Amino acid sequence: MQIQPEDRIYDRIGEDGFARLAAAFYRRVPADEVLGPMYPAEDLPGAEARLRDFLIQRFGGPTRYSDQRGHPRLRARHLPFHIDQHARDRWVQLMSQALDEARLPDDVAAVLTAFFDSVATFMINRPS
Repeated sequence: MQIQPEDRIYDRIGEDGFARLAAAFYRRVPADEVLGPMYPAEDLPGAEARLRDFLIQRFGGPTRYSDQRGHPRLRARHLPFHIDQHARDRWVQLMSQALDEARLPDDVAAVLTAFFDSVATFMINRPS
């Protein structure tokens, strides 16, 4: 089954699907030698919630992210972090592993993979 434009991913996987994905990603972050240092341990629960809420909003769910934080401004919010090609690739790698763990429908995972690949490239803010 191919996702049609009128199908919202949120309608397919709901809050639970995005919560599973964000949790699976953030379980990998603390031990990662590239991404781990970018995330203060005390903020991991907050980072997980922000990612979950952003994805929910971006893919057709409630606007909780913007209601609490305003416009996503992803690139501006990530400027303090050193994101080069290596960090971008590691983020995509961990997110890919998280997608596998979350066991979302294949067509949904394909759309999310394309989105993450594109956004991760957009977030590069330092030369390698």
